[in-house]
Amino acid sequence: MGSDQTQITSLLCAVGNGDAGAAERLWRVVYDELHRVAKARMARERGRGDVQTTILVQEAYLRLVGTDGDGASIPANRRHFFAAAANAMRCFLVDDARRKGRQKRGGGRAPVELWEAAAALESDPAEVLALDEALARLRAYDPRKAEIVQLRYFAGLSIDETAEVLGLSPRQVDKEWRFAKAWLHRLLR
Repeated sequence: MGSDQTQITSLLCAVGNGDAGAAERLWRVVYDELHRVAKARMARERGRGDVQTTILVQEAYLRLVGTDGDGASIPANRRHFFAAAANAMRCFLVDDARRKGRQKRGGGRAPVELWEAAAALESDPAEVLALDEALARLRAYDPRKAEIVQLRYFAGLSIDETAEVLGLSPRQVDKEWRFAKAWLHRLLR
């Protein structure tokens, strides 16, 4: 993991410094992991066959690096990169839900509780937007717990992977994940 982290951090720095070739090298290094994250995310997306995993990966990468690799707001290291990628995937799906929500306003259905019907959550644009608002409130309350939710729920990382990305113990991540789930569940009821 150490050499991978160093390589990604070096490439992020090079992209940030305007090295056009570094953006392509970074893409080759992170693509498989981003694809795995997006695939795990989309596996929970029942009823969202219109968004393909590859499109989600490309959109997340473009939101981070841009089309010309200018490095305007490139994350500083591997941890920040994958957290930002998870956020970019979430933003893409929320934007897509907003677009669909303008077309279909939920039909007056009762909201589904997030943790009991996670697969159904993403199929309804109104529920995606409710989750996005709840996550914004969690972020204001405790940014690290919101980051854990993003990495676990939106990026599909395991407890161990999330702990590695955040530099925490798996036990601490599990504790904060359980708190965040309960907090969001209460808020979404």
